[in-house]
Amino acid sequence: MMSESDELVIVTGMSGAGKTVAMQSFEDLGYFCVDNMPPELLPKFWELIKETGKIHKVALVIDLRARNFYDEINEVLSELKHNLRIDIRILFLDASNEELVARYKETRRSHPLSRDSRPLDGIRRERELLSGIKTQAQLVVDTSKLSPRQLREEIFHSFQTDEGQYPFHIDVMSFGFKYGLPIDADIVMDVRFLPNPYYIPELRNKTGLDQEVYNYVMDSDKTTEFVNHFEALLQTVIPGYIKEGKTNVVIAIGCTGGQHRSVALAQRTGEFLKKDYHVSITHRDVNRRKETVNRS
Repeated sequence: MMSESDELVIVTGMSGAGKTVAMQSFEDLGYFCVDNMPPELLPKFWELIKETGKIHKVALVIDLRARNFYDEINEVLSELKHNLRIDIRILFLDASNEELVARYKETRRSHPLSRDSRPLDGIRRERELLSGIKTQAQLVVDTSKLSPRQLREEIFHSFQTDEGQYPFHIDVMSFGFKYGLPIDADIVMDVRFLPNPYYIPELRNKTGLDQEVYNYVMDSDKTTEFVNHFEALLQTVIPGYIKEGKTNVVIAIGCTGGQHRSVALAQRTGEFLKKDYHVSITHRDVNRRKETVNRS
């Protein structure tokens, strides 16, 4: 696995072989991504990056839009490695001629080197131009038979920084149905069937973040049964999301006003998931009633 030292990944290869998917994958891995920077600007660009002191991993796409790159590659890489002491890796994405032709026909796009001729002519010419940089690549991935998800998995496996860490994050949020559904939720759970602390005078002005309210919600037999089923469901579906290549899942738990039941359940669910995943817990409407009262 890669260390936390300064790192530059150059993503290149055949047009249509998956560079867009690759860059999206590097973004999910926390890389600062740049598409098609002129090669002569690379040393100065890296100096500016280092001045910030905040960016240590950069992924840079180089393709036929910067054709002079292939003439300058050796000189540029030599300067970056020896003068600026950067850990450089080249990822070369390839695919068979047949598969690339099929992809261009499917998207109805022209190959950048065959605007006025057959796609295959441009593909052959590009393959010849890229032969030199391909031999320098630390990793060559043939995407002929890979789905976008499989390519992402290959990149995650090869470039993730921490052993066993997958770039996957879960957001657990509470909300109130009276204020509308969260538009970015992947899973929405309605807990309005549970006992409502709002009708207990001493609990009404508290929230699910207060221990008394949390205990009231959790001590219900209905809540115990629900939690057991819901946690078992999450243990089934979340690995499926990961297998399909998702990097983020939003679990929204709602009650009427987003003050009591949903807050308590979001806390419980988030703590349960933290045992296996990177989780953040937010409460969208927990202060909404207080804000309404203050305005009035």
